[in-house]
Amino acid sequence: MIKVRIANMMFYGFHGYYEYEREQGQKFFFDVEMIMNDTKAADTDNLDDGVDTARVYDIVKESTENQRFQLLAALGGHIADRLLQKFPHVDEVKVNVRKPSVPISGPIDYVEVEVTRKQKQ
Repeated sequence: MIKVRIANMMFYGFHGYYEYEREQGQKFFFDVEMIMNDTKAADTDNLDDGVDTARVYDIVKESTENQRFQLLAALGGHIADRLLQKFPHVDEVKVNVRKPSVPISGPIDYVEVEVTRKQKQ
């Protein structure tokens, strides 16, 4: 098994339940973990057998900056689906989405949603 992780990517997006959140926008933070059950990339040293992390970054960036979602779960699910489509040799993708500014009346660091998707058999 090979796990590839990218931690704490930051993008500006316009997501949220309330209209003002979708108009003003804010920073969103992402962690992505991708799991391959084989170790082919470790043996071949070929990027086609592994995960192009620059492409993962681009997919998260494009999804965050060019789409609009009301729920963090929908944003995370969209990203996970796109990653599984792009990398069919990846068995499982986990996307964590953190939103620091939320309409909660009290001190918090952020709200985080984790979405896990697996390749359809």
